[in-house]
Amino acid sequence: MSRVAVLVTGGAGYIGSHVCKALAEIGFEPICFDNLEKGHDWAVRWGPLERGDIGDPRRLDEIFSRHRPHAVMHLAGYIEVGESIRHPDSYLNNNAAKSDTLIAAALRNKVEAFVFSSSCAVYGLPQTELLAETHPVLPINPYAESKALVEQSLTKAAASGLRALSLRYFNATGADCGGDIGEAHEPETHLLPLVADAVLGLGPELDMLGTDYPTADGTCIRDFVHVSDLAEAHTRALAWLQRTRTLNGGLHEIFNLGSGSGHSVKEVVAETARITGRPVPFRARPRRPGDSPRLVGDITKARRDLGWHPLRDLGVQIEDTLRWRRKMPR
Repeated sequence: MSRVAVLVTGGAGYIGSHVCKALAEIGFEPICFDNLEKGHDWAVRWGPLERGDIGDPRRLDEIFSRHRPHAVMHLAGYIEVGESIRHPDSYLNNNAAKSDTLIAAALRNKVEAFVFSSSCAVYGLPQTELLAETHPVLPINPYAESKALVEQSLTKAAASGLRALSLRYFNATGADCGGDIGEAHEPETHLLPLVADAVLGLGPELDMLGTDYPTADGTCIRDFVHVSDLAEAHTRALAWLQRTRTLNGGLHEIFNLGSGSGHSVKEVVAETARITGRPVPFRARPRRPGDSPRLVGDITKARRDLGWHPLRDLGVQIEDTLRWRRKMPR
């Protein structure tokens, strides 16, 4: 019997490839749709790779017609805050305008469920210690704005019958425990792989971006969540949409995905040094424009409604990152 197809845009990327593996493990066929601008063909292992751009409506209709996916998991997009400030129009076009094309194609092809990879960055400067889904959406950089615009488009699409979830990720980290896939951005801008490369001698010393934040040690605080835990949350999101499909009309719900606790940059550096037994070489650098001092999520809603909570703590995230950086293709 053929497996039910799920279209995963950006499925050759870091989080997308882990989502594909998680879907395959519970019996779905993940159809990876990726233009390979940022993704890697070696990360596509659990279903077919269909090359294309989410801004191409003809190519999308062709893929929907061929595979008849039950659901779309939308993870394609640019992700670098600093780059978004330098090239805002590129981010608004690639992340927001092209997502509108994908959403229109999903509606046109009567897709039953749509799961969107959003970001905690939409909250902007926190007004509370923990960020709940009810916190105001006040993006402070074009990357965050692009994510907020897609969420708005999904709310509008719900009025036309689309059933969608937006998953606001906090900081994805770690790598597949089996060593099959992991983070491989070029250039790399995320903290844990940069710390790992610095301590392993695989890259330069870490640039610690900002040591004058209004936090206990002066470095910004983030909520780190293992990428495999995020991938499982996507399967839970799909199950939630299946359970609620008897509801009349469309819907758009939002869930935070994080750990519910925060760690500063200096704490991550110290924990990496403890695990490896080596000091992490670093130098203090100015803040990166567009960064919030603290982003930590309230995940009560995901625990309650999705039955999801993260299983892998910061130590596991660091260990899996170190293992992956030693073996990753370069």
